[in-house]
Amino acid sequence: MKRLPATHQHRCAPVRSCAPGIGCVLGVLIVASFSLTQAAGAKLALQTLYEFESNPKNPRGVLAQGSDGNLYGTTVFGGTNGGNGTVFRITPAGLLTVLHSFQGSDGAKPMAGLVEGSDGFFYGTTETGAPNGEFGGVFQITTSGEVTILHYFDGLDGSFPRAALVQGRDGSFYGTTVSGGTNSDNGTVFKITPSGLFTSLFSFNGRNGSRPTAGLVQGSDGSFYGTTSEGGPNYDGTTIVGNGTVFKIAPEGVFRSLYAFNGTDGSDPEAGLVEGSDGMFYGTTQFGGPNGDNGTIFKITPAGALTTLYSFGGPGGSYPVAGLARGSDGNFYGTTEGDNTTAFGTIFRITPAGVLTTLYSFNGTNGASPVAGLIQGLDGNFYGTTFERGAGGGGTLFRLVEPPLIDTMPASNGRVTLIWNSFTNGTYRVEYKPELAGPDWMALNGDVLATHNTTSITTSLEGAAQRFYRIRLLP
Repeated sequence: MKRLPATHQHRCAPVRSCAPGIGCVLGVLIVASFSLTQAAGAKLALQTLYEFESNPKNPRGVLAQGSDGNLYGTTVFGGTNGGNGTVFRITPAGLLTVLHSFQGSDGAKPMAGLVEGSDGFFYGTTETGAPNGEFGGVFQITTSGEVTILHYFDGLDGSFPRAALVQGRDGSFYGTTVSGGTNSDNGTVFKITPSGLFTSLFSFNGRNGSRPTAGLVQGSDGSFYGTTSEGGPNYDGTTIVGNGTVFKIAPEGVFRSLYAFNGTDGSDPEAGLVEGSDGMFYGTTQFGGPNGDNGTIFKITPAGALTTLYSFGGPGGSYPVAGLARGSDGNFYGTTEGDNTTAFGTIFRITPAGVLTTLYSFNGTNGASPVAGLIQGLDGNFYGTTFERGAGGGGTLFRLVEPPLIDTMPASNGRVTLIWNSFTNGTYRVEYKPELAGPDWMALNGDVLATHNTTSITTSLEGAAQRFYRIRLLP
């Protein structure tokens, strides 16, 4: 694991609090730790937790937070068995452990993330590999790295799964394959039990969708909803492949097409959907839209009425490959693979009404191409990955946080109370110096482990006429 120097700093406006006989206490925020940087005008900051190098490298799937509090994910390449990809675990502090390196015969190129089952095991897919034609498979893995192959695809029941699984309310896992099936190789929907009992539910024919690259979501009505990246009513498989569709399918396999994109309202939805608190489903298209074919964000009713919420094409980013994550605040969070300034990608927030805010823009040195979606961790922060770049060249794993802002500092009787926003289990260091232009900052007592979303300490000024404080978020 490669650690980053704490060299990137951002200052907020100073906060002053004066008391008779003590002088001014100046709170200056300098967030600098593990490449903790903040884009101009953004309200959140990026903390790089891990830099992938050559082995493993290129994480593409959405992370999953286990019941043990750790994050679990996959890399498309790297590992000790021919570079076929890996499964890894990383602690919130950034300590990464490779749990499994695929050999090819047991699968290769895990393009999607994992899902934790109700039994405490993790489940995932590999796009290729397996001994029967390299069509990919479904696997189960324990937190200690023991892998069980549940199913190898044979083409007729599907091939090349690129999406994560979702566990239905019946305990089975549901997923898609990009190709294969019984209708001209247009992809499938399947279900599989934790013990490996496999059922092919549906084969696309092109006109009702083709190439489902995304996973499914089970709606509050019990049906599963998803997208296909190609296909539509005019699909002919050669000159017209279609702009993609939205569909729903019952657990027993009853299928219904909900919507076919036409390009001006979006094209090529590579990602799946997420259900909002309003019962609507929200998603993205990688291309299409009225602003230069840069992609869109949309919402759709369970009956198939679609509304375009946002069309990319400006500084807000372009080409949203990943889907949306519903935040605890009711808004949706996502990423774009590129942007009109640096082409390294962005992180954004969008309200259910369609108001978009760019939260962060990548610069290459801290990662590029965030093609995976975000997850909101148990600590309230969002976690994600970039597929490439970063100091190691193989992508990054990051946490999006609110920088620690000193709120109030009432000074009296030779003591001062420092109060700042925090997140549970975040480790903060309070430092000070008597002169802002002076030499090194000095740590104040021990580091502070936050237990709530607000943290405070009270400390003595020790007769100082003036003292400068800063709060640092540690890795």
